[in-house]
Amino acid sequence: MMIKNEQELKYILEQGEGYRIEFKEQCSNLDKEMVAFANSSGGFIYLGISDKNIVTGIEADNKLLSQVQDIAQNCDPPVKIISKKYKNILIIEVREGTDKPYRCTSGFYNRVGPNSQKMKRDEIVEFVKSEGKVRFDEMVNRSFQSQDFDDGKFNRFLKLAGISSVLATNEILKNLHAAEMQFDQCYYYNTAVLFFAKNLDHHFFHTTVTCALFKGRDKVTILDRKDFNADIVDNIDQAMIFLKRHLNLRYEFDGSPARIEIPEIPYEALREAVINAVIHRDYFEKGANVMVEIFDDRVEIVSPGGLPKGLKIENFGKESVLRNPNIANLMQRLEYIEKMGTGILRMQKMLAEAGLPPLKYEFSTFVHAIFYRFPESTTPVTTPVTTPVTTPVTTPVDEDQKRAILAFCATPKSREEIQEQLGLKNKRHFLTAILPPLLESGLLVRTIPDKPNSRMQKYAAKGAKYEEK
Repeated sequence: MMIKNEQELKYILEQGEGYRIEFKEQCSNLDKEMVAFANSSGGFIYLGISDKNIVTGIEADNKLLSQVQDIAQNCDPPVKIISKKYKNILIIEVREGTDKPYRCTSGFYNRVGPNSQKMKRDEIVEFVKSEGKVRFDEMVNRSFQSQDFDDGKFNRFLKLAGISSVLATNEILKNLHAAEMQFDQCYYYNTAVLFFAKNLDHHFFHTTVTCALFKGRDKVTILDRKDFNADIVDNIDQAMIFLKRHLNLRYEFDGSPARIEIPEIPYEALREAVINAVIHRDYFEKGANVMVEIFDDRVEIVSPGGLPKGLKIENFGKESVLRNPNIANLMQRLEYIEKMGTGILRMQKMLAEAGLPPLKYEFSTFVHAIFYRFPESTTPVTTPVTTPVTTPVTTPVDEDQKRAILAFCATPKSREEIQEQLGLKNKRHFLTAILPPLLESGLLVRTIPDKPNSRMQKYAAKGAKYEEK
């Protein structure tokens, strides 16, 4: 990171050298460090700091700046750098290369932990095979401009992530590694597009999550289908609403007025699988969507791209390898994931507790997560099963449903529009069970507060901009 004040310098010194940080007192072997960072994930070289984390200082004059630039240009291909002075320290930011592999006069290097390590022939061959693409979520999207950015989605993200909005939007995006600044111009990464685009369809069509209900056990007759592509978070929430709408549910009572809802497949297990499919898919593959498919005997969640590089099948579910680290980082801030590699074990445990067969994974150029709907000893049923209810009960608003409503109401929407968007058929249930909790909590507000029953009434998420009538 660049240094702006003594506090940031102290933090960097305390942090020490690492995968993206290198300390050097002089320019010796500087080209080796540059190509190592360019071949990895980029990083920062601090000239004027010893490997013992002590500021020794360096004269960062124009001659040195020119020398550093020449070293970067003489790499093959040239390495992109940005240099900046802080007192007697020269900070060199090395960008991750888009034309890997890079080499210097002494060979090809890669970053391994806090060290730059020379690659052997076989390592170079494997590197060339595996590094054909840069990470999709870290790429600058030059067609995405400020007018395409949805402030409502961004402010909602900050609130859900517990991030203060004291800094400017562009500064927060930069800190989230969702954008970068070049000469006071903000350039958005694909991460920002996926999370904060006003209309994601205008930029990417392959980011759609397609949900389908089939008759029987084969892909022959489609009973229901929905395509969701509002933004990456809403896509997950809408997919969960689709699953809940079409899977069986039974009710149990424990003596209290409230009923206990027990889905045939634990919702949290399904949710984990949908999130994994969206986060870990290969976004360079533009010919396929994430699919959520419901059959009479199973639910399949399909993600394009196979396993991420570096993850072996035998370690699947034990180790965490991120194909899209930026996306995962923002999802972790929303507490959608933990980035600990424990999700598969949690899903298997939930299925076992529900008396269901284990979750099955199949790997090819796609990853298939297969949930079996019924225990092997029972006969599948094709219609929702519920226990009759004779005592009125109040069902709290489902969290996925709540998020979907608030996301949809980033701009004011009528009752009819909300019900149609979420597939809610029962007007009375919506007005008595779903809408009141959102209004009472202040998460949703009426645009005509003085006339709650007005036929022109619309509803807006808290913080959304609208003209009160």
